[in-house]
Amino acid sequence: MDTSLRHGLSVGIERLNEHIFITLKAVGKLTHEDYEIITPMIDAALAEVKEPNAKVLIDASQMQGWELRAAWDDFKLGLKHNNDFKKIAIYGHKTWQKATSKIGSWFVSGEVQFFENLDEAIAWLQKT
Repeated sequence: MDTSLRHGLSVGIERLNEHIFITLKAVGKLTHEDYEIITPMIDAALAEVKEPNAKVLIDASQMQGWELRAAWDDFKLGLKHNNDFKKIAIYGHKTWQKATSKIGSWFVSGEVQFFENLDEAIAWLQKT
């Protein structure tokens, strides 16, 4: 029997002039190795941003948490790019995700909101 569990981050990055829209989907329990893959992609997408205008949708509906080192990686990524994000919408269904989104908002300059409805999260991001 295969005891491995599916986990990881998938990322989508769209750029229109200076406007960047990033979608992240987290699945399972995230690891340090997941962040070693995803961090350079996010760094590259945000490298030329002159003002905080990136909008991010994080789909955490299938996320089960982080390994300790991965949680640290996530925190460092947020601090590194704290001025690059205009809005971050976190979509999920768990109480700990809502609490994590509130804590995360302390470390980024943009707005952070938690949603239990994906369409509402997208609509909020599309507002100016």
